Amino acid sequence: MSKAIETKVVQVQEIAEKFQAAASVVVVDYRGLTVSQVTELRKQLREAGVEFKVYKNTLTRRATEIAGVEAINEFLTGPNAVAFSNEDVVAPAKIINEFAKKNEALEIKAGIIEGVVSSVEDVKALAELPSREGLLSMLLSVLQAPVRNFALATKAVAEQKEEQGA
Repeated sequence: MSKAIETKVVQVQEIAEKFQAAASVVVVDYRGLTVSQVTELRKQLREAGVEFKVYKNTLTRRATEIAGVEAINEFLTGPNAVAFSNEDVVAPAKIINEFAKKNEALEIKAGIIEGVVSSVEDVKALAELPSREGLLSMLLSVLQAPVRNFALATKAVAEQKEEQGA
């Protein structure tokens, strides 16, 4: 095998491993963005622990076949960048969606959410969800409400008994 083919085989394997390990993946068309805009997007994604890469479509297609997510291949046309997140499912969708609102040149094409190929609408719906911390605080407030209401009712009964006894 030639050196170039060996290099490509290694790249395909690396990309496939990223697809398999990722909690979520977002594919975007970055045409029309300036270098400074792409740099800013990369910075925001890096801070959230998201890897943002540009790969050749042929290599990406082969990697998706190895990873078992070849349904996303129909979206791999033209210049694409792929955001991989291994831990936070929402982070890449949220950051890219916010960035796309400010920079209309960035177009979300599709995504993979926990191994399932998702449409643009699904990715945007995921981006609109509150963060993990926000969801946890909502859950905590829901769990605290009955206890809080019980404490207020007990206090009101105690105060009423005090008034009757006085």
